[in-house]
Amino acid sequence: MLRLSKKADYALIAMKHLAQQCDVPSTSAREIAESYDIPIELMAKVLQRLVRTGLLTSMQGTRGGYALSRGAADISVANVIEAIDGPFSVTACSAENTHSCEQWGKCSIRDPLWRIRERIALALGAVSLAEMAAETEPVPVAVQTHAAVLRT
Repeated sequence: MLRLSKKADYALIAMKHLAQQCDVPSTSAREIAESYDIPIELMAKVLQRLVRTGLLTSMQGTRGGYALSRGAADISVANVIEAIDGPFSVTACSAENTHSCEQWGKCSIRDPLWRIRERIALALGAVSLAEMAAETEPVPVAVQTHAAVLRT
């Protein structure tokens, strides 16, 4: 089962919140944390990581806080997840970790699972924060992704 970390969940919540606050110059970590009953310390760490990866900007001062570094339509769900958890995988082995598995030479599922991972990456990359913030049903990504994969 593919499962996001709690930090990735919180990052998506925060990013959606900020995308919906486009008329506000910045929002504090405390405001976001209190809106969703998330521990402030954890939310602050998540937001700081999003700043380090370039998805958010931070502003100092009494009216300071956090804002999206670019338009919500230009930030995908995959961008947010990878900023928090790093590249995701569906297998213990990965393209970067070749030949470390004792089953490498005889494995019959590695390549199909890597293709599944790519489909998941395409699906997550196709959903923007703007779509999430709109709170409407997005264009059926699974259908788009499935059609794109069938063409390849």
